[in-house]
Amino acid sequence: MDQHETRKKRPSAEREAVCPEARISRSTTLRDDVEILDITNYIPFFLSSINNALSRGASAVYRDRFGIGITEWRTVSMLAIEPEITAARICEVVNLDKAAASRALATLDEMGYLGSVTSEKDPRKRTWWLNDKGYELHATIIRIALAREEALIQGVDPQDLEAAIRAMRIMMKNVKTV
Repeated sequence: MDQHETRKKRPSAEREAVCPEARISRSTTLRDDVEILDITNYIPFFLSSINNALSRGASAVYRDRFGIGITEWRTVSMLAIEPEITAARICEVVNLDKAAASRALATLDEMGYLGSVTSEKDPRKRTWWLNDKGYELHATIIRIALAREEALIQGVDPQDLEAAIRAMRIMMKNVKTV
């Protein structure tokens, strides 16, 4: 049997049941009667690809210049937005897993950018904030981050950008149900 014949083909009726209003999703196409992703129209592909490229680039710049990566920058940024918060709060807002947030906090603490206090109720929990050195780091990196954002959106019509931001806010809410 040919390797292509071993692929499971989705019958037309099953495809229609998945997306009855369009017969086939706008983000899929048929090739040899097999439904495949059309990544030129698949929103998760764009979101993931853009995020991965931005994160890799930012991490390289921040590691080279400041000795921290993107996870540490996100942590610093969150601590500037909401001082005196727990690792759990950072995870909640920035969508980091607990281990990554803990590593970032430990790294930043070792580098002398943070202050913290241990909870009296639970010695495993700490409240974190940026110290003066941490705010200096934030002030330097935020200029780079904003310049990178400006380069990213260069050429995008302001109305299109507003619509994209509105759509991404809705997707952020919806992602909890996916």
